[in-house]
Amino acid sequence: MKFIVRSTAGHQGKILSVDAQEETVAIHSPSGSLLGSVPWRAIIERAVQPADEGGCAYARNYPRAPLALKVRYSTPEGKQIDSLTGGVGGGGLFIESSDPLGLGTLLTVEFSLPHRPTQKLKATGKVAWTRKKPERYLLFPGMGIQFTEIEAEAQKDLIELVESLNRARRSP
Repeated sequence: MKFIVRSTAGHQGKILSVDAQEETVAIHSPSGSLLGSVPWRAIIERAVQPADEGGCAYARNYPRAPLALKVRYSTPEGKQIDSLTGGVGGGGLFIESSDPLGLGTLLTVEFSLPHRPTQKLKATGKVAWTRKKPERYLLFPGMGIQFTEIEAEAQKDLIELVESLNRARRSP
């Protein structure tokens, strides 16, 4: 079943498709190319998660900023992969990948912030969303990682960096 997005700001013309056999909701560009998909499980968990347990499972709770950092992530099987981030925030980061991991996959990430290049920050997270193909020739394929565990000091550093970057971008 397909639905054309008509009034959601910034997404008019995109197509939502529901696949009952695969139990997914996908979003397609107006030309029909797949932009990403979400399993029903993720939608259900988001809708039923009580607010006192941290709100929506896949909503961003912190501002983010575009920033390319070197990142190393480890798959559940122990494979280590070096990549770049496309953006960071206090709640997670986007990892560029031509072969993103599946939704819900748990992984560990290790990266450094620009003002402390020798200090490695480590976190665990899960794949919250994926982009399988480039979008608008600007957005790389990859995966959005939602932190499930990160040291408070590391998260504080990330939040301060994002706030600083966003302030600098807004300044004339």
